[in-house]
Amino acid sequence: NLRPVSVHPALHHASPLRPERLEGVDLLIVRELLGGLYYGLPRALERDAAVNTMRYTVPEIERVARVAFEAARTRRRSVTSVDKANVLEVSQLWRETVTRVAAEYPDVKLEHLYVDYAAMRLVTAPAAIDVLLTENLFGDILSDEAAVLTGSLGLLPSASIGDGPGLFEPVHGSAPDIAGRGIANPLGAIASGAMLLRYGLKQVEAADAVDDAIASVLAAGARTPDIARPGEPMLGTREIGERVAGLVLEGRGVARGLR
Repeated sequence: NLRPVSVHPALHHASPLRPERLEGVDLLIVRELLGGLYYGLPRALERDAAVNTMRYTVPEIERVARVAFEAARTRRRSVTSVDKANVLEVSQLWRETVTRVAAEYPDVKLEHLYVDYAAMRLVTAPAAIDVLLTENLFGDILSDEAAVLTGSLGLLPSASIGDGPGLFEPVHGSAPDIAGRGIANPLGAIASGAMLLRYGLKQVEAADAVDDAIASVLAAGARTPDIARPGEPMLGTREIGERVAGLVLEGRGVARGLR
């Protein structure tokens, strides 16, 4: 699962962090999605006890680690691997395996962080992180924490990629409380389409055009209610989407300067 997190300068006000901590934030979370505690066996819930099993194999770790290192080569060439190797045997295997894979990528820097320190780093120095590599449970928690940096879940896309067709979807849920009101932020869904172009269809130029159009719309002051300041003019879902589409069709998206 890939979750990019970047903070547009025009939206620093929407984040709970101080603006100076948001400068240059552009990170990619690479989360292993099919193993770990969520799928390990045995699992059981009894009257007075319960059990879940955290399990990973070397091939599972190698596969997701290579995804992270390959991604880092197209970015700032740095991977931060998250584990809890001081207390978990699974994390010890994770760290050993990631370190071994890193030898295949001498041009990419690797650092290991315990998950608790990684959680702190995300709010104290998020711009220092390029690619964050993590197993399933830790990634579930850290990716939601990272989402807060942007100021709204409505802005964030994700991609779940395997051997077959990928799944590209916004991070947010269905939000039934605002269904039919035309005020939902469409940018996370549109950015997910850009990820489909980038990772699913390998159409990098087209993906850049969509991402740049999103950045242009935000820079011009277009806001849905979730990212608007009090008293600031707001646009609806359709209006925001039409503005992005118009810029893509006209080829007028400006460079984001966030990578």
